[in-house]
Amino acid sequence: MSDVNHHKCRVAALARFRPASDPVLVAAQQDLRAAKLAAHIAKVVAEAPPLSPAVLDRLASLLKPSSGRAA
Repeated sequence: MSDVNHHKCRVAALARFRPASDPVLVAAQQDLRAAKLAAHIAKVVAEAPPLSPAVLDRLASLLKPSSGRAA
């Protein structure tokens, strides 16, 4: 089972019996969003041509949280 499917199933199971504001359900939903993002990133990287170290550094910096970061 893929990571995304695992998290989808977990969210579905939790959502059956918990209110939308339940912290465990909210955390599971965040985990699902992170898994979807990771899968998308992995797909894009696999399809991309070889990247220079400078480009890799720039892309990595986009994933690091930073307040006031210019886009």
